[in-house]
Amino acid sequence: MRKAVIGLVTLLMLPGCTFYEGDTRHNAAGEEAAVLTVHYIDAGQADATLFELGEHAMLIDAGDWNATDVVEYLEAQEIGDIDIAVGTHPDADHIGQLAQVIGQFDVEEVWLPGNTSPSNTFTGVLQSIDASGTGYVEPRAGDEYELGSLEIDVLYPEEITGETNEESISLKLTYGETDFIFTGDAGTEQEQDMIDSGADLDAEVLQLGHHGSNTSTSRAFLRAVSPEVVIYSAGEGNPYGHPHAEVIASAENIGADVYGTDVNGTVIVKTDGETFEVIPSEQGTPTEGENRCMDINIASQAELEQIDGIGEALAEEIMDERPFGSVEELLRIDGIGEGKLAAIEAQGLACVGW
Repeated sequence: MRKAVIGLVTLLMLPGCTFYEGDTRHNAAGEEAAVLTVHYIDAGQADATLFELGEHAMLIDAGDWNATDVVEYLEAQEIGDIDIAVGTHPDADHIGQLAQVIGQFDVEEVWLPGNTSPSNTFTGVLQSIDASGTGYVEPRAGDEYELGSLEIDVLYPEEITGETNEESISLKLTYGETDFIFTGDAGTEQEQDMIDSGADLDAEVLQLGHHGSNTSTSRAFLRAVSPEVVIYSAGEGNPYGHPHAEVIASAENIGADVYGTDVNGTVIVKTDGETFEVIPSEQGTPTEGENRCMDINIASQAELEQIDGIGEALAEEIMDERPFGSVEELLRIDGIGEGKLAAIEAQGLACVGW
């Protein structure tokens, strides 16, 4: 285990904080506490998140390769130096503008998982690192870092095998009592690895994996994180159907408030380490107007496994026994009794669309 200390911010952790004023929050006695501001940048069908704490800045992913929106956003925030720029994995919708960021801003370190890509975008990032003399780090599960008073725990990967999405750099960032988790495009299998590792995954704010796809953010992972807020990054009307309705429903069913850049624009979270607030740029409801339930007559096996109490074996039986005229007809399946049916109906995810 290694710990890199980059700079130092004086932090006053104070109770009773009640209002923001610029980059500080004041308590009832008028004392100041440093405020962490997290920008979930509206980067279309791409990812980019900026952490600001005092004079420190950290960027997790850098938008899409064929846009300049992330660079422009950083300019608008008057960002000068960036302590850490993370490319969770080499896909062009995550490292897209990272080369420009390295070239335009004073970046102290770049973190990449170590997997490669033949794309010009990835080659450009490596060239920018080399030309700028920027530090290069390949973080691994169990590593711990500090950026001022921000604690950074690496959750994944432990090693790399060339599976770029699956081996996304996954992080838990902690400021006082407020935690944030990012998993890039890691899938449900990797989420289970994180659970099995024994890492403390409890967090107040979770970014949904893979833009809200049902390949990520399993119910087991949601239970382990137990977030109060989930945020996803997706482009309006994207061709992938992100976010998938069952993922949004699962997040809502555990009581989380859901925000997405496709409907809420850039979403900002501010915290003094004790309390936090969410500030969306626009008002809107994720998948507004769409049917949030999952049609058991057409759902994939992975989707069926999102239903409460339905594992791999029962999902396969449901697919073999289709079609169903109603959710109640799931009683035809061996292993689904009245109790399990009641739990399924209480979850509110399963439905029959025709």
